[in-house]
Amino acid sequence: MEMICFLFLTVVPVSIKGDGVYAPAQAQIIHAGQACVVKEDNISERVYTIREGDTLVLQCLVTGHPRPQVRWTKTAGSASDKFQETSVFNETLRIEKIQRLQGGRYYCKAENGVGVPAIKSIRVDVQYLDEPILTVHQTISDVRGSFYQEKTVFLRCTVNSNPPARFIWKRGAETLSHSQDNGVDIYEPLYTQGETKVLKLKNLRPQDYASYTCQVSVRNVCGILDKSITFQLTNTTAPPALKLSVNETLVVNPGDNVTMQCSLTGGDPLPEVVWSHSPSPMPHNSLIQEGNLTIWGICMEDSGYYNCTAINNVGNPAKKTVNLLVRSMKNATFQITPDVIKESESIQLGQDLKLSCHVDAVPQEKVVYFWYKNGKPARVSDRLLISRNDPELPPVTSSLEIIDLRFSDYGTYLCIASFQGAPIPDLSVEVNISSETVPPTISVPKGQSTITVQEGSRAELQCEVRGKPKPPIIWSRVDKEAPMPSGAMTVETYDGKLRLESVSREMSGTYKCQTARYNGFNIRPREALVQLNVQFLPVVEPTSQDIRQGMGRSVTLRCTMLKGSPMKVATAVWRFNGNLLTLPPTEQQDYSELKVDSVNRETSGSYECSISNNVGVSTCLFQVSAKAYNPEFYYDTPNPTLSQKQSKNYSYVLQWTQKEPDAMDPILKYRLDVRQLNQRNTVQTLVPVKKMAKGLLLEHILRNLKIPQSYEVRLTPITDFGAGDMAARIIRYMEPINYPNPADNTCRFEDEKICGFMQDKMDNFDWTRQNALTQNPKRTVNTGPPTDISGTQEGYYMFIEASRPRVTGDKARLISPLYNITAKYFCVSFFYHMYGKHIGSLNLLVRSQNKRAIDTQVWSLSGNRGNDWQQAHVPINSPGPFQIIFEGVRGTSYEGDIAIDDVTLKTGDCPRRPIGPNKAVALPGSGVLTLHRSSLGGPLTFFLYVLLR
Repeated sequence: MEMICFLFLTVVPVSIKGDGVYAPAQAQIIHAGQACVVKEDNISERVYTIREGDTLVLQCLVTGHPRPQVRWTKTAGSASDKFQETSVFNETLRIEKIQRLQGGRYYCKAENGVGVPAIKSIRVDVQYLDEPILTVHQTISDVRGSFYQEKTVFLRCTVNSNPPARFIWKRGAETLSHSQDNGVDIYEPLYTQGETKVLKLKNLRPQDYASYTCQVSVRNVCGILDKSITFQLTNTTAPPALKLSVNETLVVNPGDNVTMQCSLTGGDPLPEVVWSHSPSPMPHNSLIQEGNLTIWGICMEDSGYYNCTAINNVGNPAKKTVNLLVRSMKNATFQITPDVIKESESIQLGQDLKLSCHVDAVPQEKVVYFWYKNGKPARVSDRLLISRNDPELPPVTSSLEIIDLRFSDYGTYLCIASFQGAPIPDLSVEVNISSETVPPTISVPKGQSTITVQEGSRAELQCEVRGKPKPPIIWSRVDKEAPMPSGAMTVETYDGKLRLESVSREMSGTYKCQTARYNGFNIRPREALVQLNVQFLPVVEPTSQDIRQGMGRSVTLRCTMLKGSPMKVATAVWRFNGNLLTLPPTEQQDYSELKVDSVNRETSGSYECSISNNVGVSTCLFQVSAKAYNPEFYYDTPNPTLSQKQSKNYSYVLQWTQKEPDAMDPILKYRLDVRQLNQRNTVQTLVPVKKMAKGLLLEHILRNLKIPQSYEVRLTPITDFGAGDMAARIIRYMEPINYPNPADNTCRFEDEKICGFMQDKMDNFDWTRQNALTQNPKRTVNTGPPTDISGTQEGYYMFIEASRPRVTGDKARLISPLYNITAKYFCVSFFYHMYGKHIGSLNLLVRSQNKRAIDTQVWSLSGNRGNDWQQAHVPINSPGPFQIIFEGVRGTSYEGDIAIDDVTLKTGDCPRRPIGPNKAVALPGSGVLTLHRSSLGGPLTFFLYVLLR
């Protein structure tokens, strides 16, 4: 039979299988890796349960032509449909050592440009069980009318887990239950983080002093073992207590060595003492030993809060905090404030004047200020007032106020800030008050109001300040709510210049310079504006474009300037294969065009358009040719392997379509290069083309391939222009599936390969092959057949199991091999068993491969048909190769098993006369039952023409 099939396939090297095989993408998610199932009612393709730390493997199975591209994305949970920004472009998604935060809904998106993309999702449920935490709390209350106190103990056990954990409390080896005696109560508190169970011991008794164990379990799901924690309750059990050897606020000098002692004063069991530092980690120059924290050579960065915490899981943790301050002084500033009452902005005799002095210090309140005039201490009088905390200024700011300013008050005033008795250098600031002390003015130098620079260069913005004293200048952006290049919202300069390095186009805009209100007059700021223009080279479209056109046809190339600064085309230069082209002058626009009058071998090649705007040049690149597009391999060929085991060779059915065949000149032939993997030698063949159309499926048989080697195949279209784009793929040997028994043309499912039938990967569940010996002894009664049609225990049949986790409407589909034969009419005969009060439906469909794969229902039967095997004959009229599909649909409940057996396909009409006294048969295309003879008949030579692909 193999030799006859071989001769049939070699009649023509390229056979046309029909047009319009382009089909939209279809997808299905299957899971592999280390999956485990928790809840039976959640078993479906949309839920994947896995243990934390295991490997997640999801595969997106796709069909469609051209071959769909797959993208994986994820959302945080099933309630959200917003894709994350990151994606994985691969049919297989693999995550090693998955963590709980990686659980959620994963989406597989398959698209091939035909129809709408296919999107499937699956929820990944990560299972875990953390170590439990046990804490103990005690309360003591007076009992009225009695001379004793009640002591109640709460043992709180908390754990994080998925799925929710089950708690078991034990006293010693004894398992405790809720309210097993008056002294024990077990409950779940209302407001907790994680899962919590509390064991309450009321009116503590001597027998309650014992060892208590909290055991948590997720019932061994995913192989996660139970975990437990034990606590010994005694009459000395007590929460921790602490004391510190230093004050809560500790002020030290830079460079000092500091030791803070944290001592335990109580707690049973013995508490654990832990030091921490906020807001930063513990200093690298620190050491913790027996509760003592020592820091050597302390510096400013070591400031902050140091927390000593004692924990023994009894009561609340004990905590002591030390605020460690390192003395420092910096940023001495002054302010000159004219008479506020008279709203003056300048110094005038006869008006009041205030001088202020401030430093940033730690601790701020310990700073002492001293004022001097002309080198001598300033004396307080009825006209000269000195205050330490001016309510109108920042805290701990010293002010010297002069009432009714006179000429004799002119002079040099010095403010000194000091930490008395500490080795911290003093800071001072000097202010000169005279008739020359005037408020500031600000302006932009002539010709500097607009600065134009090129991207990547250096820019300098300048504002001039006049006045005495000259205050610092503060720069900020005006037209954008954006920070300065340094990241800060403002930048301070003392010379009035803002220097920007390596400017970018985003830095274009308006900048504001204004006077500061410190180190000068404390008045309304003076301000000015500077415009920065950053020029950058053109942004053009397209940057690269592949243009195909038939020989002799014209094509127009356009390079467009989308943006740039300046936004105008200064020059446009065209080159062909690197050679300059001369074009007539045109009116200046934001694009440049070139027309190629006739595409041929001489005019095909690389065209470049270089557009300049006097700042830089950007290029559009066009590849113009008349070469054909690449072929598109067809990956959905059913069973493409044909075996000749006697010669240890195999053949492979290679199918493809041609991308955009009408856009180019007619394709004359294909160059086929075949190379065995891991070898260098290539066998080249020219495959002629008889007919070509968009979506037309072409075929060629690769012969004499060595079992079980894999091969690389390269396919290149050839036109009058020459070779087109090449496509490559790898073909691998697959063991051919056995044909139905050639002795009687019937598949009885006795072989594990079930005669080439395949489970549909796009359905909800699978058909099962079994016999009376392999049946589940706990299977549902009152449904399903006891044996196959032969009545023997060894005979196999196919059936669908309707029990959990199946739900109403779930479908299982069994697909036959591809039948590629020449005949006008066919008949499919098969036996079915539909017994049970919850029987759903059995459908027979025909999948035609003449154009795109189309499934057509040709027979259907529903409901309980009794505990007997019955036969159906269904006529089929297919214009080309086809497959048959048995579709079982689950009914309303579990007593709905459906089975099939002895499937026969033959040419000719179906029998219409009784063929047996005891066989109920459905007439072709209907669900009506009549009696027919049991003889199947059919020509033996039928399967000589059945080609399995």
